[in-house]
Amino acid sequence: MPKNHDLLIAISTVWVVIAAVLVMFMQAGFALLEAGLTRMKNAGHIAGKNILIFGLCSVVYWAIGYGIAFGDGSSQIIGTSGFFPSVESLISVGSKPFSFFAEIPGAAGYLFEVVFAGVSLAIVWGAMAERVKLWVYIVFGVFFTITYSIVSHWIWSPAGWLFQRGMQDFAGSTVVHYQGALAALAGALILGPRIGKFGKDGRAHAIPGHNIPFAVLGTFILWFGWFGFNAGSTLSVDFGGMGYFAYVAMTTNIAAATGAVVGMLIAWKKLGKPDISMMLNGALGALVAITAASGFVAPWAAVVIGAVAGVIAVYGVVWVEKRGIDDPIGAVAVHGMSGIWGTLATGLFAVPLLAKNLATGTGGLVYTGSFHQLGQQAIGLVAVGAFSFATSYGCLWTLNRLWGIRVPAEVEIQGLDVHEHGMWGYPEFYIPVPGGYGTDTHTQLGTHATDQASNRHPHSEPAGSAPSSG
Repeated sequence: MPKNHDLLIAISTVWVVIAAVLVMFMQAGFALLEAGLTRMKNAGHIAGKNILIFGLCSVVYWAIGYGIAFGDGSSQIIGTSGFFPSVESLISVGSKPFSFFAEIPGAAGYLFEVVFAGVSLAIVWGAMAERVKLWVYIVFGVFFTITYSIVSHWIWSPAGWLFQRGMQDFAGSTVVHYQGALAALAGALILGPRIGKFGKDGRAHAIPGHNIPFAVLGTFILWFGWFGFNAGSTLSVDFGGMGYFAYVAMTTNIAAATGAVVGMLIAWKKLGKPDISMMLNGALGALVAITAASGFVAPWAAVVIGAVAGVIAVYGVVWVEKRGIDDPIGAVAVHGMSGIWGTLATGLFAVPLLAKNLATGTGGLVYTGSFHQLGQQAIGLVAVGAFSFATSYGCLWTLNRLWGIRVPAEVEIQGLDVHEHGMWGYPEFYIPVPGGYGTDTHTQLGTHATDQASNRHPHSEPAGSAPSSG
């Protein structure tokens, strides 16, 4: 092998590992965002579960998920090799059972792909927050990691049937975000709303998060990590052209910036106030939407994609809530609806030259006048939607029928921190300190006061201080 090719492999491996670490850091963003946008009595539980689910996902994906998604084989539906991968398969480059990874070792491929699976799994729990039992994270986490890997095979593996049809999903608007949101929706429907979320008349009561600065910091971390998410999906330093990942990073940033501004402006118009959580929704919805398109579209299209996603982020959250669905983090709107938009937008705006360079699909409707690529995108959405929602709903419904997946009412009212973990995220609000801050009375009133405060918000409309993504 020529030395210059060895150098390319070395540089590409460094780049992909760095990108994987950036995506892994997004788990910290989810932890802060979700904890900030939920109540303090659940803060430790909400943040801590991100460690649990990523650890679980990492093991399951190593054992079987990686093989299902990218293992060599002729099946268009599922990978048939690469389970419990050997040392040789992980240190080799461009050879079976992971020959898809032509410029990085199999281990680098695993590291990059497992963090994507972890992000999709993190999305699932946003709509189920504050009322699901801890063991459900484990059981459904294993199940979802497997079904996620099947869809990954369909769209990202050269053998996958949607890949062969030319579906364009550069970094996972469909594979990661749409799929996670569908499972989140299934869980929210089965669990039902949190206690006090809807009145007897069906009107929604705002349950604001306890720490908006946490949510803002979490959003910044997610935005930061998204440069690894999208740009790292080149899987080398020369895919699409030497250094093309920088272009992908640029379109990602433009879309996110536009979404943040538009989300704030639309919220100002809709709610009468420039709601901060909606600004966060706008940025995250735009990041979700540009994920499919980031390698395929021109900068002007990235602006359009981000702007539309900013509108979806506001009106989508309101629409979901008006359907009687309690989604504390806004996962269905931000990851699901924006994921649909981003996938379809690729079929509208894909530049023919970029599609050719990336050897995936064709140019979009705007350039070619043909609905072909848009049709492939729509077929992918329908297929993934039907499979992911049906399997997720079926699994969660079965678990709920057999054992119940929702915590008892008294646990929900008092908080999952103490009941699930025997500790508090904010102990000084609940535990008396002898001779100092805190009393038995304070301890007894702490949860009650928190619950009461959680049901008060200056907005009278259901969308007041609406949830953000997670």
